Amino acid sequence: MKGLAETLVQNGVVDADDMSAIVARTGEGPALRHELVTTQLATEAQIAEAVAERSRRPYIDLSSASLDPEVVALVPAAMCRRYQLIPISRGRRQLIVGMLDPGDLIAIDDVATATDLNIVPVVVAADALATVFSRLLRSDEELSDLSEQIGESAATDAGPASTETLQDQVDDAPIVRFVNLLITQAISDRASDIHIEPGERHLAVRYRIDGVLHEMQRADRAIQDGVISRLKIMANVDIAERRRPQDGRLSVRHEDRQVDLRVATLPTVWGEKIVMRILDNSGTALEMSQLQFSAINEKRFQQAITRPHGMVLVTGPTGSGKSTTLYTALRTVASPQVNVITVEDPVEYRIEGISQVQVNQRAGLTFQAALRSILRSDPDIVLVGEIRDTETARISIEAALTGHLVLSTLHTNDAPSALTRLVEIGCEPFLVGTALSAVVAQRLARRLCMNCRAPHVEDVDALRSVGFPHDPADLPQLYRAVGCSACSGTGYRGRVALHEVMTLTEGLEQLTVSRATGTEMRQLALEEGMVALRDDGFSKVAQGITTVDEIMRVAI
Repeated sequence: MKGLAETLVQNGVVDADDMSAIVARTGEGPALRHELVTTQLATEAQIAEAVAERSRRPYIDLSSASLDPEVVALVPAAMCRRYQLIPISRGRRQLIVGMLDPGDLIAIDDVATATDLNIVPVVVAADALATVFSRLLRSDEELSDLSEQIGESAATDAGPASTETLQDQVDDAPIVRFVNLLITQAISDRASDIHIEPGERHLAVRYRIDGVLHEMQRADRAIQDGVISRLKIMANVDIAERRRPQDGRLSVRHEDRQVDLRVATLPTVWGEKIVMRILDNSGTALEMSQLQFSAINEKRFQQAITRPHGMVLVTGPTGSGKSTTLYTALRTVASPQVNVITVEDPVEYRIEGISQVQVNQRAGLTFQAALRSILRSDPDIVLVGEIRDTETARISIEAALTGHLVLSTLHTNDAPSALTRLVEIGCEPFLVGTALSAVVAQRLARRLCMNCRAPHVEDVDALRSVGFPHDPADLPQLYRAVGCSACSGTGYRGRVALHEVMTLTEGLEQLTVSRATGTEMRQLALEEGMVALRDDGFSKVAQGITTVDEIMRVAI
């Protein structure tokens, strides 16, 4: 044995007998690496570390590296893929490049010629490199092709593309391919939103993944008008109107399922910004157990939504999962024996067997008007998308008092604040206390990546400063985020909900009638057994689901 095989054996990664058998079958070439990974005798990272040791080059863990899209763009995507390399960082006259084979002199020479910089090769793992390719080089070829064609068009036609020309584009036109790629890749990456943001020199594309924005692409500003016009056509909004915000909706097929996108345009100083909210219906078909309520919170929530009447509110900021919780509750209680009607603005998820009403301000179909009509349609369960004003609140409360189960959302920071908010917007306190059955405050925290999380014992002072329950003599084993190729180096993959469930007791009703402060109501609710948001989060930290830092980021 020699080379890579010898180094792996010397490092104790692979047994000598096993390595001899594999080398006899595959030789010392690329097939050896493939066989080692396939048989799980070595990971890509261990192989990369062995290559680095033999070549006397540093090993860089791409999963924890922060790559600048502008630095990555210094080397053409086709060259990166051909030679299996990626630019990592740039110095004054040098470029650090991650490679699978740092001894590939032809690759180093070609990159040096393309960038006019001195190349410093380092070693990276193959799986981490593939993840970076999928994240940063997905559409570089499309962008280059698109920019070139737009440049050629601009040279022959000084005027902007007409509506008819855009509408008549074939499916393989560069603009169409680019937009389709943005959407399908966002869905594959589990993004909740796509931000297309014009700038002075570039068009930036960012995805919100697990609640955090990541810049995925930075294109030449020349493609801006074409991309925005294409999206506006798909969303069926006026492409000639650029001075006022517009809302639209589009649907795409992705991996044999339909995904809806809610599109909003916003005029900015550099052009129209477009934000698309991805509404993946498959992601909302949840069971109650998948919401990960604690045992006591789930019991309280189930009792509230299975009552024949009353109001259940879910509160929290935008993007905190309120709609998912409400739709899951709706699926739990809906059946052919009950009449379920919703009024929403907009209708985010379409559910078979439920009558859903879309608010239309221009046509006079407001929340108030829709609610009045719904109550004349013999409903058993009513879902109100959001309580935004006094009249909507009053009608919802009256519906809850007259034998209907009403589900809705409200923007407050915690559960007890919902009582004071309803009173402040003009509802009678005695009606609020009687109508409400329960209030759920909710936040979403990023979930630790199970592939790379690492055990961690937090400092006593740090735990004490945030109020984490612990025994100083026996500190709990928690976990910290590390980062790997599976989670794109973030250390987190997916999200988990934190809940604060407050049921309305006689004591809380009396405080509501006496117009007590939110602080007084919160104190009583805690005394009566309500688990605070942060405490629910800490219980999920103790279970190894998330981290203390995440709880402090999202919970009050």
